[in-house]
Order: sequence, then structure tokens, then C-alpha cells
Amino acid sequence: MDISQIIGYVGALIVGLVLGLTGGGGSILTVPILVYLLMLNPVTATAYSLFVVGVASSFGTYTNFKKGLVDLKIAAVFAIPAFTMVYITRKFIIPAIPESIFEIGNFVVTKDMFIMVMFAVMMVIASVTMLKPKKDEDEEHTHKKLSNLLIFNQAIVIGFFTGIVGAGGGFIIIPALIILGNLSMKKAVGTSLFIIAVNSLIGFIGDIGNIDIDWVFLLSFTSIAVIGIYLGGYLSNYIPGEKLKKGFGWFVLVMGCFIIIKELIM
Repeated sequence: MDISQIIGYVGALIVGLVLGLTGGGGSILTVPILVYLLMLNPVTATAYSLFVVGVASSFGTYTNFKKGLVDLKIAAVFAIPAFTMVYITRKFIIPAIPESIFEIGNFVVTKDMFIMVMFAVMMVIASVTMLKPKKDEDEEHTHKKLSNLLIFNQAIVIGFFTGIVGAGGGFIIIPALIILGNLSMKKAVGTSLFIIAVNSLIGFIGDIGNIDIDWVFLLSFTSIAVIGIYLGGYLSNYIPGEKLKKGFGWFVLVMGCFIIIKELIM
């Protein structure tokens, strides 16, 4: 095992720690770790990320389900179109994207570059969400319930972007569940984890047959991340989660900007 692999596995532990400490966001580090530390191509990295995110979210779903914080009816309305779109994106759209998308003079936009830039944009959006002041739960719960059609349409969009970048998209799903599903913050978080778990794992199924999967590595990486989740959950009793989340938000913002610069300029 070389030094980059060791660093990569340490990265997996950090992913789990952040998930356990903040309740979300850590999975957004998975793709950069797999691409820049373990030198996987972005298509494989986003597929592996879906598996890691799906398994990690399943543990969170189980905990929230026992507390009655998962709304299965809203989850079904949201998850069915979302995971259908994730599967279609991973199974058919990603393989159909040409290796060279377009050229402007000597500047060539490749498939790998497109995926990483899309991912970096999602990182920037996620970081802004993490850095925004937290609203009072009662204030956020004052939205009127809107039609299932709006939930369906937003689920399709989220499913597409989840499939492209291999991230759960909780920072988009949670506000959608609060505004469109009229859920409280705690119930939106629990329901979001269920949707993310289903989306991610079904999206990963769409990759089976399209890419060669190193199951030994993937299961090892995921297991270390899960250990990190439990360790992070324990440490969360002693470390203020909101302060940590804000610091992590700045880190994600810097990382997202770095990836955009690296892919487009360097």
C-alpha cells in the first residue's frame, strides 16, 4: 500500500467524521479524495461516491426512522422520480457523453473536466448553504404545502445532478422538503437521508456493467467512512456542531474554487 492509498483511507475516515459531527456535507469530499489522492477517473469516482453516500445515509436513515423523523409518503413522492432520474443518468447519459465535448480554439472541454467542474459548482453551492445563518425551525415551517407536481419536477432536477456529480444533494433536498413538503427541519433532515440513500444506491446500480468496480477497495473505503460516522457521532457530544459546520463550509468553498481553477486554468 503506497502513501497515496494511506492518505486516501485517512480521507475516508475524515468523510465519516464530518458526516457524524455535522449530520451532512462530508460526502462532498469523497469525489476529490478519489480523484486527486487515489487518481481514479471522475466517472469511476462519482460512481464510488454514490455507493459511499448511499451506505452512509442508510445508517442515518435507520437512526431517524426509529425516532419517527422519516415521512415515507413525502419520501415516496420525491424519491421515485429522483432515483429514476439518477439511474437513467448513470446508466445512459454519463456513458453517452463524448470524451471531448467541445473545443474553443486550443481549449478542449473533456468529459472528465465537465464532471469535475459540475462537482465543484455543487461544492460552492453547498458551502454557501452551510455558511448561511441557521433559521429558526418554527420560522422555516411556515410555508404552505405546494402541489406534488412541483415536488416531482424538483426531484427530477435533483436526480439528474446527483447522477452527474455523485453527491447526495441534501443541501438542495432539505429546503425542498421544508418548502414543498411542509416538513419541520428535523423531519426534513431524516426524510432527506432516506431519499439520498435510495437515490445513491440505485444510481450506483446503474453503473454496474458500465465500469469495472474494485469491490475490495470500495468496501474497505466505505467501511472506514462508516467507522468515522460512529466516531464523529460520539465526538459530536463534545464539539459544537454548528461552529464545525461553518469552518467546514469555508473549507468546501475553498476546495470548490480550487477545483474550478485547476480544471479550467492550470
